[in-house]
Amino acid sequence: MNRRQFLISTAGVAASSFHSCAHRDKANSFAGEILGASQNIGHLLRGNQIPRPTSKWKVPVVIVGGGMAGLSAGWKLKKAGFDKFEILELESECGGNSRFGENQATAYPWGAHYVPLPTPESKAVRELFAELGIIQGYSPTGEPLYEEKYLCFSPQERLYRYGRWQEGLLPLLAVSRKDLEQYDRFRDLIAGYRTRRGRDGCKPFAIPMEFSSRDREFLDLDRISIREFLVTKGLDSVPLHWYVNYACRDDYGTEYSEVSAWAGIHYFASRGNEGDTEIENSTVLTWPEGNGWIVKRLRSQLEKQIRPNSLVFHLVPGKRSTFVEYLDVQRQQSTRVEAEQVIVACPRQFARYLLSDAKEGAQGVEAFEYAPWMVANLSLREFPAERAGVPLAWDNVLYDSPSLGYVVATHQSLRTHIRETVFTYYYPLTASPVREERTRLLETDWHSWSQFILKDLGKPHPQIERVVTRMDIFRWGHAMVRPNPGFLWGGARGEAAEPVGQIRFAHSDLSGFSIFEEAQYRGVVAAEQVLHALRIPFTSSL
Repeated sequence: MNRRQFLISTAGVAASSFHSCAHRDKANSFAGEILGASQNIGHLLRGNQIPRPTSKWKVPVVIVGGGMAGLSAGWKLKKAGFDKFEILELESECGGNSRFGENQATAYPWGAHYVPLPTPESKAVRELFAELGIIQGYSPTGEPLYEEKYLCFSPQERLYRYGRWQEGLLPLLAVSRKDLEQYDRFRDLIAGYRTRRGRDGCKPFAIPMEFSSRDREFLDLDRISIREFLVTKGLDSVPLHWYVNYACRDDYGTEYSEVSAWAGIHYFASRGNEGDTEIENSTVLTWPEGNGWIVKRLRSQLEKQIRPNSLVFHLVPGKRSTFVEYLDVQRQQSTRVEAEQVIVACPRQFARYLLSDAKEGAQGVEAFEYAPWMVANLSLREFPAERAGVPLAWDNVLYDSPSLGYVVATHQSLRTHIRETVFTYYYPLTASPVREERTRLLETDWHSWSQFILKDLGKPHPQIERVVTRMDIFRWGHAMVRPNPGFLWGGARGEAAEPVGQIRFAHSDLSGFSIFEEAQYRGVVAAEQVLHALRIPFTSSL
């Protein structure tokens, strides 16, 4: 019995299978729109179009940005019994790339959509998850006991290749004996990194990444790409290279030829148990709205502190305080806030435009490069007809596609008869240099994107257009920082994390890649530094 069957049986509901209805003869017409982060408002930072402040007030702490790092900083401050802070968020809703949407059928993600089971080093994640009821307790051996309904139901992943679906994402259909042998060699390499320890006693690859070993042997992997690493190890299997490239595009929005080997190996070796020979991802935690489920819980705790539609445009550090100037986007009025401590939880690249002294905020920032993404949510009146192979999974990947495929928002539902659903389609733009791809992202219209998506999904679902009722597209111009070779351990990232006066920086890009654990870690670190500076007692979550 899998988890879905168990939960349905405990709810006293008999399980039943679902069969899609016959398709209509005529193609369907549907509406939609392009959404996205408010780049037009954010670009005001580069000009002189913002009115001067006409009011002022004081608050001990200001957090700039209400993404996962900013919300995590607020969570930690409140845990210490301190609530004299404000979160200034540019968008109308907080959450960053964990934002979500909802229709009459289900909630769905606009970006981050899962969290792998947190490692022992991710203490703050486990602490938060225990508070939210995700972790129900611990076994006698110290292993977390998870609420079953939040663990991804089976089947979790499948891959479409040669006109058929297979279980799992590691290509198995029509592979050669040589491919299988190289899979085993790659497994052994990853298992070896999971088992090893540096001379400092640390894992070579840990989460949070700052807990990783500093042994030069491991750090030198940052100097080459993960593609070069595979070649130097004599691994030239085409499906293996596809799989590693898929992993890099999935987590980093970047082709594996441009991803640090340290980051590439980290994707596989930072999770799982010692000696574990599996290279495919283990069970994950997920919700219909993706990581937006976590955002909702944090937002409910911090509702009084969050000020949406607030564009911070100027930071003036002083000897004892920092002046924060922000524009109320709706009222078009600017305010100056005097704060004792400031946490800047927006992307580090943007932070340099805020500081009065541009040189102070620019250290290391030139090395930061961000990947553009397009995410689409397709509302479906019913499930599309299936090609041959294993049944619909939560994560559905197409082998010969520039996209990452789609996840099914209703996969976690306990309802036995599901008619409507939402497919969330992910597409990292990696074909050309970043600036060209960002321009393509912003200049491509809704109709062109929708036709591109339907053509791609039409490979496994030839008649999918007939069941689409709406397609909305979200543009992420700066979705995540790219861990290019040399970036993680070359010095620039560490320089960019250094505080400027009472201003501390907190964003996942300071870790070199965008995952939930790193965003939370950066927010909690900054919050604990602020608590220490204000001499407020607290118990560390790290």
